[in-house]
Amino acid sequence: MPKPTTPVDRPVTTSFETSGLVGEWRDLLARHATTSCALEKELQGRHHIGLSEFETLDRLVESGSDSCKMSDLANDIYLSQSALSRTVARLERDGLVDRTLCTEDRRAIFVCVTEKGRELHKQAAPTHREVLARNLG
Repeated sequence: MPKPTTPVDRPVTTSFETSGLVGEWRDLLARHATTSCALEKELQGRHHIGLSEFETLDRLVESGSDSCKMSDLANDIYLSQSALSRTVARLERDGLVDRTLCTEDRRAIFVCVTEKGRELHKQAAPTHREVLARNLG
């Protein structure tokens, strides 16, 4: 009958696993978590907008067009399609974006930033960039 393993009997993790790619991955995750939490806190505290909502507004404003196809937006952002749909629904509820159906393809949905959305983005963008500079700069 094999004896149970103790922490001393278990294989030691190699230095490649902790200081190589795995270490880089963990560092990246830690920086992402720290930065995301700081962004969420500052954006909510100062502007009453969540990080996902701000990122969506930011992408829409920076696209430079009056409207953006929801599918194109989904390809450009880290959110899943369902999370993006919920985010856009919250933005629409708050009057920050409008959604319209495409007249040629009823499956396509366009998202357009409203004046209220542009104004909130204008106010919140410096906060977003400040937190990025503080955490990643």
